[in-house]
Amino acid sequence: MKIDQKDSKIIEILKSNAKLTTGQISKKLLIPITTVHNRIKKLEKAGVIEGYTIKLNYKKLGFEILAFIQVNVIYTLPSGKKIKQEEVAKKIKKLDGVEEVWIVAGGTDLLVKARVKSIDKLNDLVINKLRMVEGVDKTQTLVVLKEV
Repeated sequence: MKIDQKDSKIIEILKSNAKLTTGQISKKLLIPITTVHNRIKKLEKAGVIEGYTIKLNYKKLGFEILAFIQVNVIYTLPSGKKIKQEEVAKKIKKLDGVEEVWIVAGGTDLLVKARVKSIDKLNDLVINKLRMVEGVDKTQTLVVLKEV
């Protein structure tokens, strides 16, 4: 699917505030409501827009700690069993406090985004849960001091 300038502008507006109506977007872009509606439907049908979400203030919800955890995978377990990187990533994704998991290239195999209520909860997540996942070899935790 080819994305033109109007589609790009609609996407940018929706990225900043997905709650806007087609009428509000129409006024911002000075194009007819039906055009905005049809273009959004086309973008959804093509899979460019996969869904809509909300942005939360995690501190107000009590989730004070945001961390990124680098994970190295051991591909052959001591038992001789082979394990795939994606299997490990899927197991980690299920852990409470884990928001996202990416398979990455470089000096680490996986990057985990976790959000928890306290340092004690982060400690529990990393030591008692994440490091117990079959296939996890080493971890390195980066705690976010401030989001900009």
